[in-house]
Amino acid sequence: MKDFHFDKATLYRNGVLALLLVSIALIVHEIFGQNGYLALRRQQKELQTLQQQIQQLKQENEQLDKQIKALKSDPAAVERLAREQMHLAKPGEIIYTLPDKPPPPATKDSPAKQ
Repeated sequence: MKDFHFDKATLYRNGVLALLLVSIALIVHEIFGQNGYLALRRQQKELQTLQQQIQQLKQENEQLDKQIKALKSDPAAVERLAREQMHLAKPGEIIYTLPDKPPPPATKDSPAKQ
């Protein structure tokens, strides 16, 4: 049987190496782990996007509330909306409806339809 003899320098070197490896593993885990720095940054961006969406929806709700109040109380608003959506006209008025834009003409590179 061999007698293993470790001197203090070898033990110290191995201990430092083990601590270094554990430290590196912890740092990598803190950066790339499930709750690490990169996950935190991703969640912050998502939170910012959601807050912007909430702000836009609040503004849209305010505009819709104003429109509802106007339609409930202002006959001119009701008339304007009916004229726009249903193409209604007052007696003596003429409504011009323009056709939709035609599709762009085919170019030399695009295949011709037959």
